[in-house]
Amino acid sequence: MHAADERLLTSRFVLVVATGLAYFLAIGMMLPTIPLFVKERLGGEEVAVGVAVGAFAVGAILLRPFAGRIGDRYGRRILIVGGALVVAVAFALVHVVTSMPTLVAARVLAGIGEAAFFVGAGTMVTDLAPVHRRGEALSYWSVAVYGGIALGPGLGVIVLQGDAFANVWSVSAVLGLTAAVLGLFTRETRQPDAVDRAGPADADGVVREPVRPKFLYRAAIAPGFLLFLGMIGLAGFAEFVPLYVRDIGIDDAGMVLLVYGVVVLIVRIFGARVPDRIGPMVAGSLATGISAIGLLVIGVVASPIGLYAGTVIFGIGMSQLYPAMMILALTDVPDTERSSAVGTISSFFDGAQGVGAVALGGVAAVAGYRGAFIGGAVASVVALVLLRAGIDPRARLPVDPDAVEAAHQVPDIEVP
Repeated sequence: MHAADERLLTSRFVLVVATGLAYFLAIGMMLPTIPLFVKERLGGEEVAVGVAVGAFAVGAILLRPFAGRIGDRYGRRILIVGGALVVAVAFALVHVVTSMPTLVAARVLAGIGEAAFFVGAGTMVTDLAPVHRRGEALSYWSVAVYGGIALGPGLGVIVLQGDAFANVWSVSAVLGLTAAVLGLFTRETRQPDAVDRAGPADADGVVREPVRPKFLYRAAIAPGFLLFLGMIGLAGFAEFVPLYVRDIGIDDAGMVLLVYGVVVLIVRIFGARVPDRIGPMVAGSLATGISAIGLLVIGVVASPIGLYAGTVIFGIGMSQLYPAMMILALTDVPDTERSSAVGTISSFFDGAQGVGAVALGGVAAVAGYRGAFIGGAVASVVALVLLRAGIDPRARLPVDPDAVEAAHQVPDIEVP
């Protein structure tokens, strides 16, 4: 089908996004409540909080590549439904947690479910998008991700009502279950072909072995590494802004984090088509360069104005990083191997949250919070240099403006 005849915002696409919103609301509710639970119920200190929070990323990192293989071999839908169910069970299990080891085990299990769901839903979103509108699709998909993570913490605090942790675990589990139920109504997008049955024949008519899904998909490694470098700054931003605000006379980081989330959502909604139109090279360069500028402003201008101005700039840059790198990772990737590519690049996303937080924590111990922000800016600049130097030659492929323009001239909403 010609690009101009394909719609993006179909009922199937909207259903996947709605499933993601329910899921990420559940994830968001746990963000402010787990640290409080560790301190107030388990008697843990800052290190214990870090372990409990980081255990989630450990579970996700462990499963991401396997999730990609499952998605390519058995389909995306099983990852969506299965991942959401695992998360719902993991959150329900926190009801019986009485010690750090059991909490860590529940968090690792939740991370495993998160890896499955994210790879399955993220791949299905790209499956449903016309090839010239994948960046736009990923931007809309990220609205569900950021919307859930932005609204979830507030919902968690409301449900908590002081110390009613059991209520939070219950509502989070129900939201996870809701995502699983919605996932049941999605339709599988993986298309079995001759590769699944017997493998393609060569020029002599000899049938080769079927193509097997990759553990680490080679084409996604370079974009994943660039994403990793760019996301290090976000790890430091989320980790140290709540502590840094006190140094510059702000009592609470809530408004700063809200500004960041709103900026990202606005840019991704109204600038959803930008990565497709300008291509991954330009979009990635702008994302890493603008992110670096924002972090430098935060680190150099030690004042509320500097923090808020830098946060807005940083949010603009970060809003385009993930779509740009995902477009690059999926360039020329066969449909039958798309989940492997998504799983691989997502592993770098998780790795940045863990490794980045630890690395910038070391920088902060030596040079303070402002030094950590500048360190994140340096990582983004390194990503910019590597991208421009051609670490992935596909980034230099020309954008087809006619095809992109044609894809954007049709009505978006599918009439049932």
